[in-house]
Amino acid sequence: MKTNCLKGFTVVAFILISFLSNAQTSRLIVNADQGSAIINKHIYGHFAEHLGRNIYGGIWVGPDSKIPNEEGYRLDVMKAIQKLEIPNLRWPGGCFADEYHWTDGIGNPKDRPTMINTHWGGVVEDNSFGTHEFMNFAKKIGAEPYITGNVGSGSVDEMSKWIEYINFDGVSPMSNLRKKNGQDEPWDIKYWGVGNENWGCGGNMTAEYYANEYRRYATYARDYGANKLYKIAGGANSNDYNWTEVLMKNIPLNMMDGLSVHYYTMTGSWTDKKSATIFDKETYLETLRKAAGIEELIKRHGAIMDQYDPEKRIGMIVDEWGTWYQVEPGTNPGFLYQQNTMRDAHVAAISLNIFNKHADRVHMANLAQTVNVLQAIILTNDTDMILTPTYHVFDLYKPHKDATLLSHHLVTEVVSYGKEKLEALNVSTSKSPDGTVNISIANIHPDKKIDLDVVLRGISAKTVTAEYVTAPSIDSYNTFEKKEVVKKAAFKDFKLDKDNLKIAVPANSVLMVRVK
Repeated sequence: MKTNCLKGFTVVAFILISFLSNAQTSRLIVNADQGSAIINKHIYGHFAEHLGRNIYGGIWVGPDSKIPNEEGYRLDVMKAIQKLEIPNLRWPGGCFADEYHWTDGIGNPKDRPTMINTHWGGVVEDNSFGTHEFMNFAKKIGAEPYITGNVGSGSVDEMSKWIEYINFDGVSPMSNLRKKNGQDEPWDIKYWGVGNENWGCGGNMTAEYYANEYRRYATYARDYGANKLYKIAGGANSNDYNWTEVLMKNIPLNMMDGLSVHYYTMTGSWTDKKSATIFDKETYLETLRKAAGIEELIKRHGAIMDQYDPEKRIGMIVDEWGTWYQVEPGTNPGFLYQQNTMRDAHVAAISLNIFNKHADRVHMANLAQTVNVLQAIILTNDTDMILTPTYHVFDLYKPHKDATLLSHHLVTEVVSYGKEKLEALNVSTSKSPDGTVNISIANIHPDKKIDLDVVLRGISAKTVTAEYVTAPSIDSYNTFEKKEVVKKAAFKDFKLDKDNLKIAVPANSVLMVRVK
């Protein structure tokens, strides 16, 4: 046994050394028989906050709208989201969650009170999209609801009653109220966030204070019937490792199922963000380097979690991630409306590849956000709609959901501009339950096609299919006048010869190659 292992190691080492000696050829070894971690489909989740035109004008237009709708849900947006088969949808925030009082959003819409959305644009929120509207939408798109409760300005009693309203299957004041409002059966939701960004807009709490508050709120976030809540603690802002340390130390493991972390990719600074569409190649690479920086956070937060939870029972929940640029000129700064270029497609591909890589710890992630906000998958303009480059990457990556993460070894050239340099290819590999091997490849080089030699180990490959997303340039994007500048298409530039697959990976592209 030891001799065979040594021989196997020697072969791999020899191949890798040979690869490294040939700087002109990028090579990938895929070990189709080496994998155990499952890529949780919930890594491919999304986020719909009451922010800008995400809900109103994006997901919800109301039943009396001139825009084609089904029971008030915007039809074109709903169909596009259904096609993505998104596993979960986070709602109602974000910062909005900690000023949202759920009882304002139930009952006859005409009788619901209004409020001011103080976090996002100071606009009037009419509460026409509330608990029932959200739950019905999640059902229509086939997504599991992920609700974030109000810790910042709410109460334990308020959150406890919301859970009872949603999940209790017996006779009680809250279940009777739900039935009165038209929903006889409980929704039996699983995912529940206990506050959001409680270090900031969710209350400006210290880690120690929030840990105590979490314990109090989580105590009254009860399970009903056979349903068990998956309780998610509000985690760290980016690289605040102390926050993770305090929560893991002070919250009993049996009271917490997930711990969130938020990470945004931006050029410039929080006070001086750069354009979503106007950038040079060095800024482009800087953006992708910062996107890849989420891996360090996952490793370091994960190492702290490992000290208290070596079996990795507690999931790391990256429930806000994506790019954050200047808003589009002439739009409300509080609406966070930005365009979405091929650069964002690469950010999505790199981020998802990293989440896949750490599937043993990352159990869920939520792109910020779904429609018209930040790195949106869909943009709308009155009756019109476009799909963004990021949408197409999520469409490409569907085969990775619930697939087995595979071991692989990649050697690739480096692309550099100015002070920035990165590996040109970024890869993730998995195996679907039917045995199909999935290889996602992002070629971030703006100008160069890269010939990739793929060695397939542990599979007798017979067929190959592929699709890709590409564009004329790294700053290409779709507009309401030109909707398919960036789109998904079939890809044919590959050749399979037994266990060797040669792929001519186009410049500035994201591919999904499937081998069976």
